[in-house]
Amino acid sequence: MNDISGSDGTAVASSNGIIAAIRPYTEPAPLAALFLGISSGFPYAMIGATLTTRLAQDGIDKKAVTAFTLAFLVYNLKFLWAWIVDGVRLPIIGHLGQRVSWMIVIGLLVIASVINLALVDPSASLAQTAVAAILVGAAGATFDIIIDAYRIELLEARQLGVGAGMSQYGWRIGSATAGALALILAERIGWSGAYAACATFALPAMITALLMGEPARHREPTMRRTRSEVLASILGPLAEFFRRRGALLVLLFILLHKIGDTLANLTFRLLFDSLGYTNDEIAIYDVGFGFWAYLIGIFIGGMLYSRLGMKRSVLISLVLMAISNLSFAGLAASGHSNWAMAGAIGFENIASGIGGVCVVAYFSALCDLRFTAAQYALISAAASIIGRLLTGTSAGAMLEAIGYVNFYLFTTLIALPGIILFWLMMRAGLIDQSIGSAGEEIGGEASAAG
Repeated sequence: MNDISGSDGTAVASSNGIIAAIRPYTEPAPLAALFLGISSGFPYAMIGATLTTRLAQDGIDKKAVTAFTLAFLVYNLKFLWAWIVDGVRLPIIGHLGQRVSWMIVIGLLVIASVINLALVDPSASLAQTAVAAILVGAAGATFDIIIDAYRIELLEARQLGVGAGMSQYGWRIGSATAGALALILAERIGWSGAYAACATFALPAMITALLMGEPARHREPTMRRTRSEVLASILGPLAEFFRRRGALLVLLFILLHKIGDTLANLTFRLLFDSLGYTNDEIAIYDVGFGFWAYLIGIFIGGMLYSRLGMKRSVLISLVLMAISNLSFAGLAASGHSNWAMAGAIGFENIASGIGGVCVVAYFSALCDLRFTAAQYALISAAASIIGRLLTGTSAGAMLEAIGYVNFYLFTTLIALPGIILFWLMMRAGLIDQSIGSAGEEIGGEASAAG
């Protein structure tokens, strides 16, 4: 009897533990972060792989297709106008609250910009299509500014970790679902109808803001800002960062570490089109299979980070992300094979999921808590700008000159400098010495807990 009672007690305790672990994810604010993330992810998908597939199927040459990745550069510049969203009160609709009113207005602009992209014909005018893609990027980047601010101010301090995770899952759900829906609908009703349908993915964030209302932690904006105050808000975070030891090497790593990964990722749809994959096959293997592989990667990344620490887990994730490009060289060599595509997509997304935890955690630790938003915007912009520039200006020409197999071998090779630089920074102790107060606070808490 005692054994049975003990087993029941253990089962009850285990059940209570599982419920306690899940409960924070069911609270209103973290659930809101999930829906905010869904809306944040879909504009990126509209001008990324989805637009690449649309252009390729319209017979646009590779140089022109890869040039469209320059539309992503708008995301790299969003820190320049973030202060406007913080400090300017909108007329009339402003009575809903600073964050809610901006969420509604920019959400409507996102919907309008995606519908505008749906209405243009790439085969008739590439210039109009390029302008439409840039407008989607600008609206989506501004939407991100508002969504990030709203999420952070809506969550309590104890919910920030759970909320960040829910937001990341939401982003992946939004981008993957919108991308898959666009491909499936394009086969049946055409690209214009597919894009117009996907514009509805802006609604979750807008509805969430209306239901949840203005965040309790929001501070009312300063109605007027002098020129010197605006300049200080832009240059202050930069000045603080560059006062740290090894700041230039850290910046060089940020610029270099993702070149190969970005260059490869933005050309996958060209490879799939060249190999003759249908939209349904791309939706199943690239979008669907890749989605679940990415979630697995996030789980593995969390385990690596907690067990190996920041430095070793980042180094491992950098190596895996570089090696993942080799799988696409293998796919290009093997030809049309669903199994080969599933393997390449699975490996790449698992590696990206691991990097999404470990590398992003390191970049977060670089922030000074006085300038968290501004510094992270600058870091995230620097992390992808070179890869996007290379893709937009030279990837198409390289594919035509050396072919897909050699191209993906090249993307693996150019990932090596970032890996080597991070290893050298580890040996020199610069990783620990360059982190900001956000990383020091986490480290202090971990030490205290230990």
